[in-house]
Amino acid sequence: MGSAAQNPTRIAAVIPARMNSSRFPGKMLADATGRPLIQHVYERARACPRVQEVIIATDDARIEAAAARFGARCIRTREDHPNGTSRIAEASAQIDADIIVNVQGDEPELEPELITAAIDALLADPGADMSTVVSPFLPSEDPANPNIVKCVITHGGNNGRTPRALYFSRALIPFPRDGNGPAAPLKHVGLYVYRRAFLAVFAAWPPTDLEQTEQLEQLRALEHGHAIAVAHGTARSHGIDTREQYEAFISRWRAQPQASAPRS
Repeated sequence: MGSAAQNPTRIAAVIPARMNSSRFPGKMLADATGRPLIQHVYERARACPRVQEVIIATDDARIEAAAARFGARCIRTREDHPNGTSRIAEASAQIDADIIVNVQGDEPELEPELITAAIDALLADPGADMSTVVSPFLPSEDPANPNIVKCVITHGGNNGRTPRALYFSRALIPFPRDGNGPAAPLKHVGLYVYRRAFLAVFAAWPPTDLEQTEQLEQLRALEHGHAIAVAHGTARSHGIDTREQYEAFISRWRAQPQASAPRS
């Protein structure tokens, strides 16, 4: 009761989900664990204590039916959305929330604490319209890999301010000209939190030049001069784009204690 009174802001997580995937068709309903992939994502989002409601936004009746079987609220959206952000922007018109969290539909191992960190970063920065997360690189990850997005940020923490994003790139940034330097590269985690009013504005803008060049949608906000608050966390999980990655997820999931627990 006390914490709710101190923070009346209502927060909802929305998971955009579509069946079409060029590298792994139908992955949202892949169920080798006994649960569809989308259910794993839903359960991870529900594990975040800051989120009051988790909703699936989809244009597919099969995903909608699967969501109903495990008790999730589902909102049907148009089929012509170019990306997940556009889909959740449509769904947000039917959601009673001040803050909308965009949880990617192929992140079954997303750490709930990263969602909390991103929410807290936005709430702590009244001048920011959205927030995201950065993480140190794991030893097995190559910062030069263009498939791993990097982010450079402003100073924060020591001066009491929440860091903000300066730029995102698939290139290695910052580039260590002399082979090393005090600023280590930071991995960007594809988790976004929006103020509801800004989400509608953001989704209505056409793609911008830097966004199209880097193929990074979040650059649209920076190009329009809007601030992105940044939280620090440690991301050990990653999205599932291929069948091989899904098989690896199955192995990890089966090795955990909850895999043998009865389903509710």
